[in-house]
Amino acid sequence: MNLTLNLAPSPSMSGSQVNSPSRSIPLARQRVHFVGVGGCGMSGLARMAGQAGARCSGSDMSNSSTVADLVAHGIAVNLQQTAASLPEADLVVISAAIPAMHPEVVEAHKRGIPVLKYAQMLGRLMADRTGIAVAGTHGKSSTTSMLGHVLIQAGLDPSVIVGANCPQIGGGWRLGASDKLVVEACEFDRSFHNYHPKLAAILNIEEDHLDVYPNLEAIVESFRVFAHNVHPEGLLLINHEMPHRLTVTAGLSCRVETIGFAPQADWEVNLDQRSMSSESAGPRRPRAILHHRGQRVAEWLSPLPGDHMAYNAAAAGILAHQLGASWDAITPALEKFQGLERRMQRIGQRSLTGGEVTVVDDYGHHPTEIDTTLRALRRHYQPQRLICVFQPHQHSRTRFLLDQFAASFSEADIVIVPQIYFVRDSEQERQAVSAADLVDRLRKRGRQALHVHPLAAIVEQLENICRPGDLLVTMGAGDVWKVARDYLAQG
Repeated sequence: MNLTLNLAPSPSMSGSQVNSPSRSIPLARQRVHFVGVGGCGMSGLARMAGQAGARCSGSDMSNSSTVADLVAHGIAVNLQQTAASLPEADLVVISAAIPAMHPEVVEAHKRGIPVLKYAQMLGRLMADRTGIAVAGTHGKSSTTSMLGHVLIQAGLDPSVIVGANCPQIGGGWRLGASDKLVVEACEFDRSFHNYHPKLAAILNIEEDHLDVYPNLEAIVESFRVFAHNVHPEGLLLINHEMPHRLTVTAGLSCRVETIGFAPQADWEVNLDQRSMSSESAGPRRPRAILHHRGQRVAEWLSPLPGDHMAYNAAAAGILAHQLGASWDAITPALEKFQGLERRMQRIGQRSLTGGEVTVVDDYGHHPTEIDTTLRALRRHYQPQRLICVFQPHQHSRTRFLLDQFAASFSEADIVIVPQIYFVRDSEQERQAVSAADLVDRLRKRGRQALHVHPLAAIVEQLENICRPGDLLVTMGAGDVWKVARDYLAQG
């Protein structure tokens, strides 16, 4: 596949950090360096560029299995990020988390090397393809992965890039032979403004990334801009029950259809809890039923727990159908979807005297995600107790949404909170809120909560707390997943 990278200026991504030279570069003849290449999306983008013929290299702050996989596939990765570590390159691509004063970025500017953000490059790779973009505060990764999986099973051979690891599509990325490119469209840093898809979905809109957006109104406006990027002859699928739907869709040229649990939605999805799978092993699965304007069009056994996962599956199925997949191919593919790493991922059981503790790991780091996920897990596993180890992600998010976080653990019997995971925030934000503040709010709501640090001490605490029949859930976008693995390893 021969791809040409158009480096025309992008009006939504202006600023001193990014060079936007107005010219096109045949990607197959270019040396492209990826700063922050160890991330799911960046590593996938590097692999896609390599498959397209670019000579790729990268750098990252730490080693990981993702970095090792890149090296194994011929992409050199430097674990020292300095001016000297920047190789000879025709183009530098950076993740959204890379600051303007990063040594390699500063050096690229000095050398006159074009610098693009991840989303800019992905948007340009989408320009010559049938782009499908999945946006929303929650559910992007799961829906994007399900859509990719369904299209693969239906023989439509898409390219896919998603910010999570989905074993069924080969990881966080896939390069197919068709012109279909399925991407997860993230609102952080307004990245999704760089995409101009033929088909798009907006699953939901809530307050998040408040280090980027001043308020909810600004977030809604950002989604409105994304919606207006959909091709005039394309389709936007949007949450019917969302209060901001009309604001986002006003004045759109493309076709708009709604999805939700209400009968008034164009696409109505429901879970029939009375009609369960008859599988002999494991928790039973409810049946999802999809209607289009009152007509039943499909049904399937929900692949993952929770109404929200049935909704995500329905969105994936609808987009796949718009791309030419039949419902006869879509429904069995949905039923066979096995999920993503760190999305309600059941990673094992620990045997104790008298029974077992089930251990689940999840990426949830927003109050709505936490509440929805814990409710789904309690209904699915029906444990004696639900113990949640939650690692807040970013001090700014924790401070802005502290009361919402405190309210989101109603399904947990015990909540253990380590230190807040420090990512992009300022030192001032770091001093403004602490894990103890969240524990305080939880206790005022009657939750049994404690602050334990470091992660190794949490594992020791779990040895004393966990009992047969418990469900242990680790949650957060940082490194809290280590607690789940270490607790299992003690057994």
